Amino acid sequence: MKTKYTAIIIVSVVALIAAFQSVFILDETQQAIVTQFGRPVGGPRIEPGVNFKTPFIHKVQYFDKRFLKWDGDPNQIPTQDKRFMHVDTYARWEITDPLQFFIRLRDERSGQSRLDDILDGETRNAIASHELIDLVRSTNREPEVYDDYLEDIEILEEISVGRADIEALVLKKANERTADLGIRILDFRFKRMNYVQEVRERVFDRMISERNRIADQFRSEGEGEARRIEGAKERDLAQIQSEAFREAEIIRGRADAEATSIYAAAYNRNNISRELYSFLRSMETLEKSFDGQTSIILSTDSELLKYLKSSD
Repeated sequence: MKTKYTAIIIVSVVALIAAFQSVFILDETQQAIVTQFGRPVGGPRIEPGVNFKTPFIHKVQYFDKRFLKWDGDPNQIPTQDKRFMHVDTYARWEITDPLQFFIRLRDERSGQSRLDDILDGETRNAIASHELIDLVRSTNREPEVYDDYLEDIEILEEISVGRADIEALVLKKANERTADLGIRILDFRFKRMNYVQEVRERVFDRMISERNRIADQFRSEGEGEARRIEGAKERDLAQIQSEAFREAEIIRGRADAEATSIYAAAYNRNNISRELYSFLRSMETLEKSFDGQTSIILSTDSELLKYLKSSD
């Protein structure tokens, strides 16, 4: 009896394990291939939900249904005009046919490795077939100049293709090579492009030379403006001094005329006034002509001597 119960338990456990082994569940982000001894059985399972397989014999290989990323390694690549560039790229891809993908590549790691060969190769071909200016620009738009001193800078050279078209070309060529792999490349972009050190130094030297030219232009215009302002200042100063001197002479002349008029009126009034006027004029003459160390010799009929004697 005990042996019978043991056999029933063993059979139940085996049946339960077999039931679990015969069912697998796919979520919205997955798709799968059922294999038997390493070979695919039936079509791909792409709908989410419960799926069935033969227990212990069939195995399930899962693949991602979402968009996958590819990040290329930075490479040093020469352009058509023999300028070396550091190029860093990225792309987005998806598995469109999991059965074909499994047959050709087996898993996503192999798919990434295959994309390395395809995208890196097409990137090299595209860059080597175009000039540098086509890689760094996308349109022939006119540059917007906000400062007058930049108006005479050389006009940008026109491009024949453009960066966006080159990216589209790489995407098209790469998809042609991945058509039989069960994958599709959704997008391809140049993530970063930069000159190698030697070219970068030449570009910096050219930028420095251009800025020095603009600085020299500013300096020359500033010196010219300074000389113009200095000349205007000297001219205005001379004009102001001339007008001030003229005005001072006019005022001085008017004052002298008024003083002379007053003296003349005082002299003609009476004898006392004339004598007082003569005395004052004599005193002014003495004050302006002599100091404490001056000696003078006067004749006996000198008016000045007469006033000096009368003052004793």
